[in-house]
Amino acid sequence: MPGRPIIPPGSPPPLAPYSPGMKSGEALYVSGTLALDADGQLVGENDATAQTRQVLESIKSVVEAAGGTLADVTFNMIFLKDFADYPKMNAVYAEYFPQPSPARYCIRADLVKPEFLVEIASIAHISNG
Repeated sequence: MPGRPIIPPGSPPPLAPYSPGMKSGEALYVSGTLALDADGQLVGENDATAQTRQVLESIKSVVEAAGGTLADVTFNMIFLKDFADYPKMNAVYAEYFPQPSPARYCIRADLVKPEFLVEIASIAHISNG
């Protein structure tokens, strides 16, 4: 089943050849999302709380553009530059994903640019009817 790209209005320009989201059937795959505004500028320099909020708002916009809500997200893959930011990320994350929360993992990783502290990719399942 071919997918269709999901590109919400106001999406930042991509840093590489990818779509913010790709929907195939009821599955929505949201690309790894960084804390960028609509002009591609970093939001929340040295601030994991602000970066997490921007990342989750961006993911929310992709999910909504595909016809869903954050309640449709079933899995999140979280990448942190530094595990010292885990409590900050987790506090914001809990605001966006109350119980029952999606499945997830969180790993420490070098991100595409040193100023990025948080990256999250998501999978959602959105009913077509």
